[in-house]
Amino acid sequence: MTVKTLQIVPDRCTGCMQCELACSWVQTGQFQPSRSLIRVQIFDEEASYAPYGCVQCDEAWCMNACPTQAIVIDPATGAKVVLDQMCIGCHLCTIACPFGTVWTTPGTDKAAKCDHCGGQPACATACPTQAIQYVDGDKSQDWFAGWQQRVHDGYVTALGPES
Repeated sequence: MTVKTLQIVPDRCTGCMQCELACSWVQTGQFQPSRSLIRVQIFDEEASYAPYGCVQCDEAWCMNACPTQAIVIDPATGAKVVLDQMCIGCHLCTIACPFGTVWTTPGTDKAAKCDHCGGQPACATACPTQAIQYVDGDKSQDWFAGWQQRVHDGYVTALGPES
C-alpha cells in the first residue's frame, strides 16, 4: 500500500481559509474553524499564508507518548489517528508533537489530529489554489527545503549577514 499524505505548497495559499471550513465541517458537522484539524498561519510581515497540519511523522512522537495507545496507524490510509474511546485526555500527545498539530477538542478535552478524512481529505478537495494536495508520502516534504531557504533569506535581509 502506498501511503499518501498532505503536501503543502505555501506560495499558492491565498489565506481564504476554505481548508479550515471544510475540515471543521467534515470532522464536526459545523463550520467552526477553531475545531479544524488544519490551520492557516498568517505571516503578517510577509503578507503571506501557509496551511499546516499533522505531517504524519515516521517517528510519531505523539503516538509514542500516548500512555493508552490511543493513537494508532489507520490500516486503510496509513495516517496516525486518535481513537476517541481510548483517549483519556492527558495531553501528552499535544506536548510531544514538535509541530503543535495535535489539538484538544473543546467539550471533551480529548486529543484530535488530522486523520486524512479516511483517505479523502476535505482540506485538499476544498482548496481552490491547490496549496494543499494529497500525494504519495515520499513526495510530501519536498517543499521544506525551499521554504527553509525563503525564511533564512528573509532573516538575513531583516537582520543583516550572520556574524
